[in-house]
Amino acid sequence: MRWLLSNGVILFISLFGTARGAGGPRIHDLTFIPDRVLRVARREIGIGGIRRYTTLVNDTLPGPELHIPEDQVVWIRVYNDMADANLTMVREQPKNTKQNRQFFKVINLHRFSFFLHKQHWHGLAQAAAPFSDGTPMASQWPIPPMHYFDYELKTPLGTAGTYFYHSHIDFQTSTANGPLIVDDSGPPPYPVDGDRVIHLQELFEKTDKDIADGLRSAPFVWSGETGGFLTNGNTISNYPVVDPASARLSVIQVDPGKTYRFRFVGATGLSYASLAFENHTNLEIIEADGEYTKPYSTPLLQIGSGQRFSSLFKTKTCAELALFRKLDFYLQIESRDRPRMTASYAVLRYSNTCSTLQHRHLHGRQVPTTTLPSDRPVDLPPTIEGFLDYKLEPLVPNDVPSSDEVSRRIFVYAQQQIDKYVFWTDNGVSWADDNVDRDTYTISPSEPYLVSLYKNASKYLPDYDASIANYGLDPETKTYPAKLGEVIEIIFQQVGARSQDGRLGGGLDTHPWHAHGDHFYDVGGGPGVYDPEVAQQRLEGTHPVRRDTTMLFRYTTNVQPDQPWGWRAWRLRVQNPGVWMMHCHTLQHMIMGMQTVWVFGDAEDILKVKQPDVTGYLEYGGSVNGNATHDAVAVHYFDTDD
Repeated sequence: MRWLLSNGVILFISLFGTARGAGGPRIHDLTFIPDRVLRVARREIGIGGIRRYTTLVNDTLPGPELHIPEDQVVWIRVYNDMADANLTMVREQPKNTKQNRQFFKVINLHRFSFFLHKQHWHGLAQAAAPFSDGTPMASQWPIPPMHYFDYELKTPLGTAGTYFYHSHIDFQTSTANGPLIVDDSGPPPYPVDGDRVIHLQELFEKTDKDIADGLRSAPFVWSGETGGFLTNGNTISNYPVVDPASARLSVIQVDPGKTYRFRFVGATGLSYASLAFENHTNLEIIEADGEYTKPYSTPLLQIGSGQRFSSLFKTKTCAELALFRKLDFYLQIESRDRPRMTASYAVLRYSNTCSTLQHRHLHGRQVPTTTLPSDRPVDLPPTIEGFLDYKLEPLVPNDVPSSDEVSRRIFVYAQQQIDKYVFWTDNGVSWADDNVDRDTYTISPSEPYLVSLYKNASKYLPDYDASIANYGLDPETKTYPAKLGEVIEIIFQQVGARSQDGRLGGGLDTHPWHAHGDHFYDVGGGPGVYDPEVAQQRLEGTHPVRRDTTMLFRYTTNVQPDQPWGWRAWRLRVQNPGVWMMHCHTLQHMIMGMQTVWVFGDAEDILKVKQPDVTGYLEYGGSVNGNATHDAVAVHYFDTDD
């Protein structure tokens, strides 16, 4: 049975669940009708008052809002409509780089990655069929220009919540994204009068390609700071206005005396955001990253790239509106932990459904949406480090592993390296899909790691014992293996930046760390160096919630080079086999290599789709990609009905 999706596209989820008796590959000819179709293309648009060559999904910014059900199979067809007559898909001959990673055959992926596409379903663990996670370095090949790929998803029961979908290629993610809502299969635990999505993005004047090329170049060229936050696709930016028609504020429409569910989606690229509503001081958090929580009241929200929150928002009554003598209130959004603060706005607008004589004067009292407020209506505080840490509790008891169940602790030391190039490393390794031969352990695989495993598992499967002796990192494959059933803690420890010439260094940043493949239990964070006793003391008496994106705060701006400062701890019961990425969700940092690859399970656990069924997934442009001349061939992993 198929489920028709409402307004848009989908989002990522984990690769493998239990073994499935898929009925072999099926041709997706005219008799196959996907539940939804997404088309990704580029064109110049007006946005925030400027003109920009922009990557769009279904020609909208953000992409269309998608609603999908729990526990039903859906198929999403994603077209890559980006093409360029002067750029063909050429695979260079492989070459070796560093001696201890010769098996990584390097090709110039980034030379044509600007024209590739791969869709990622952010936050949906255990819902994607094999090769549908949307991560080109880890799980699958990108969609070639002028081709399409059919994604099979099935969200398990208990995953209702707020997610989003986005490209996972270079800086496309900044605009090629949209909200994804997994609807409750039954009555939701918090009844509301309405639902509003507040989708946050950032605006950059440079094109996606210029930003990515600059970050990879020597000398290094920074992207620049954001020109403004987009709320549901609109803003008035800090850039000089050349397109006045596009310089406008979004309007969030509500009625008086109601309770709404506000779904905040952090589809930002760079900035940690702080936000609040004018004269509305209670955002009651009820969901974080797709997991329901007990209500927690806060006057403001801080949200990083990749995070999502839902809050109960109680609107003012007619009597209260009469006291304020207005129907419009500003939503104020400010950047945090950046060299300069950027402020942006949207408008919370009340419908005047108040009928008494004393409320008639409210008619027509609306603020203009084509200008900014003359004064900042909200006084937002500086960054609240550890925002919501140890505060949120799951709505229903969860199966959080105890500290006694933790079998090992894996440290990931995150550090910026400054040399001819500027890049980010995790335990000295930088994963990047470019061909820059930096003087460090930069991993630029010639094919997705999962594909390599299918082709030669004995060669590419990481050595678990060797990783144990090397702080969790397999020294040969540069991946982090884990066995199914074990409970691990992952400690992200930030380290002061190092300049190879010794003249610069010590800088820190704030990082939204995101996990693919499954949710983890967030067990806290803090300044300085991680201390297990201190961490356990902080955790005592709390009830960790499952998350997929949490913040590694910097706590200060500079320390000594190589000095550890600031940590974030995750606890994870390894249960979802596959090849998964864990990475900083700041887009610039991803391009600069701040990504890690994890391998959960052994070859038997991971390689579920057997030969010859898997063949079409193993080569770039394989038979799983359709185009105008031929239909796609796909394995039905969840949907085994004819």
